[in-house]
Amino acid sequence: MCLIVNGREVAVPEDPRVSLLDLLRERLDLTGTKKGCNQGACGACTVLVEGERIVSCLALAVQYDGRCITTIEGLAGNGELHPLQQAFIDHDGFQCGYCTPGQICSAVAMVGEVRRGVPSHVTSDLAAERVALDRDEVRERMSGNLCRCGAYNGIVDAIFDAFGDSPEEEAR
Repeated sequence: MCLIVNGREVAVPEDPRVSLLDLLRERLDLTGTKKGCNQGACGACTVLVEGERIVSCLALAVQYDGRCITTIEGLAGNGELHPLQQAFIDHDGFQCGYCTPGQICSAVAMVGEVRRGVPSHVTSDLAAERVALDRDEVRERMSGNLCRCGAYNGIVDAIFDAFGDSPEEEAR
């Protein structure tokens, strides 16, 4: 049994009680993913499972046997930051930085949801073929990721800078 973490095959722990978060941080030394509340409420531990966001503190590693996991460390490529990572720097999308890895992973998945036409609670036209990505949509979709410093305006600005207002734009 194994899972693929940032393109690398990793053995699933023998103990079925090990959370995905603890596997990443304590056994694989991928400390970008943060342990915030450890109850699934803050989003600091958000990672991507085959492009979809999950809170890794509530997931058991064994549940993801054979699946591809991407952490904040896996978003950068060829020695360059992911466009959203750079946008967070450019727009002061963080202060203390603790929530930033989860915010970035969540935003990457959020754009995928918008591209697939998945509506949110604030989507005005549920029958539309395309979801308009506006500030209300971004704020609603990112509401599961908390920032105690209150860097929300910078986070939203960074998302628009990296992805534009069109979900069809390619974001890598």
